[in-house]
Parts: sequence; C-alpha cells; structure tokens
Amino acid sequence: MTAPIKRISLALQGGGAHGAFTWGVLDQLLEDGRLGFDSISGTSAGAMNAVALADGWLAGGRDGARTQLEAFWRAMSRDGALGAGQRAVLDRFLGSAPMTGVGEFWMGLFRQSASPYDFNPLNINPLKDFLEREIDFARVRACKQFRLHIAATNVESGKVRIFDAPELTADHLMASACLPTVFQAVEIDGQSYWDGGYMGNPALYPLFYGTGSNDVLLVQINPIERKGTPKTPRDIQNRLNEITFNATLLRELRAIDFVARLIDEGKLSAQDYKRVLMHRIALSEALTDIDASTKLSARWDFFVRLKNAGRAAARKWLAAHYEDIGVRPSIDLRAEYG
Repeated sequence: MTAPIKRISLALQGGGAHGAFTWGVLDQLLEDGRLGFDSISGTSAGAMNAVALADGWLAGGRDGARTQLEAFWRAMSRDGALGAGQRAVLDRFLGSAPMTGVGEFWMGLFRQSASPYDFNPLNINPLKDFLEREIDFARVRACKQFRLHIAATNVESGKVRIFDAPELTADHLMASACLPTVFQAVEIDGQSYWDGGYMGNPALYPLFYGTGSNDVLLVQINPIERKGTPKTPRDIQNRLNEITFNATLLRELRAIDFVARLIDEGKLSAQDYKRVLMHRIALSEALTDIDASTKLSARWDFFVRLKNAGRAAARKWLAAHYEDIGVRPSIDLRAEYG
C-alpha cells in the first residue's frame, strides 16, 4: 500500500560548500516522494538550494528538481565550466581561498585587510552572472506549488528581511549570501543588505503561518556544539562564525518550545497560537569528520560525498520519523537547544 503524501515545510540553513549536504537531503526527499512541501525558507547556500529546487520543479516536477540541483552544484564546483573571475568569486562564497593564476585584480579582491569598497570600487561581481545563467528567475517568480522565503539582513535597521517568490531575482540571492568583508552590500529598492545568516539562518517564522502544515524540517549545516576551545586565529574565527550564524536560529527554536509549553499547560489557546512540530536532519550527526575548515573545498568529489551523506541522513530520518509527521515533533527542543 502506498504511503500517503504528508505536507511539511523546509528550513534550509546556509553554510557555503556544506550546502551540498542539503542538496543530498533534498534529493532523497524528492526521490522518496512521500513528502510534499508547503513552504521553503532558505538563507545563503540554503537559499540557493531552495531556488534551484523550485526552478527545476517548475520545469519537470520532482525529477526536474533533482536534475536542476545537481546541475547547480556541478556548476559551483571547481570542475564546472567557469572562467577565472567567476571561479574566484564562487570560491569566496564557498569559503575557499582564492585560486592562483587569477590575476592581481582578483587577488586584491580578497585581501581581508581592506574593505570591498576599496579593493572593488566598481562593485564587479560575477556571481550575479552565474546565478542568472543557472536559474530561470522568471519561472521561479511564477512558483505556486509552494512558498519560497529568502532571508537577508538590512544593513541600516539590522532586521531580517524576507523576500518571497514573486519578487525574487539574482540580486535577492546575492543579498542573502553577501558577506560584508568580501562583497559590497547588495542594494534592493534603495535599501542595503548583507548575508541573511546574521538575523535568520534560516528564518523560521515565515513557516509558522499561511501554511497547511504544522511540521518544519530543519536541515542544519552549522553545528550548535563543538568540543574544545579553538586556539588558532583561523579556528577562533570559524567558531565565532558558527556561533554568530546560529544565534537567531536558537532564539526562534526556544520561542517555539516556549509557546508549545504554554499551549500544553492551557495558558495559550491552540486555536490562536500554532504548535509547531520541529524535525531536524543535521550534517554534524551524519559526518563527524566535517569541520569548518572543509568549507575550503569546492571539489566535485567533495560535493558528491556531502550529497551522499545528505541522502543517507534523509533516508535514516524518514525511516525513523515519517510516522511522526503531523503527530509529534521528532526533536526535544528543550533538551537540544535550551
């Protein structure tokens, strides 16, 4: 007997090259076919995965989504057919050191001691050309099958801004992935934006209302806990980045747990407040030898390793928790994030 299709929302965390793990999770969920998607919220690499999935889905359903995700990550890899300038920019997005042989301009582009307004005053960014070539944004803007929510951080207000499918362009994805030490802020409608991970990695609240499902599956790239105190400048910076990019997620997860407890205690009405059922598939639980330094790799074989780990983690999660969907959360938020 065929299992019924259950509806769920997806929350896709950013994490540079480690976003290939999310590609694998999505690939397995699409192949399995027992889940339908109500909404997808993504930040940075999570936003890229979300938009690639939507683009492919609209072109050819589940199989089209799988094909487009693979094509996108192939193009992102060092084995993809990119020019030196595009490769250098994508290396920085993925967390890699600049490649040799790119030329003095691109080497200067990534000197961290200077502002991107100093070393790139013309704001040349081949990432935009790459995204416009790989993604049909007109098709994505017409998406009705599920909602898309892409997070960026407003530079002046410090607040998260959520961009939805009908307005999405390459600029919105660039804003969601805009590291301010590497790229100039992305201007949209007269406002400047930086990486969405500072204020929502990913943003969960757009998934709470306007959807038919109470279930949210978080694909978590950055570990919450990492044993040991970092001692080298690189390790210290890597851990600071993990803590920074997890901070708003932790606050939202604690708020979900708080509201659920008040509903369970009868202090809040279940008709006025939504009891969100949280689920999680985490990179740190699938590959224990993956740390922040591996974001330096943009090799296709590394992406495939992450993809395969994501597929295996998704299969394991489906086997253990498919029956929980629509009934109960599969993670204890108080124990995990309290």
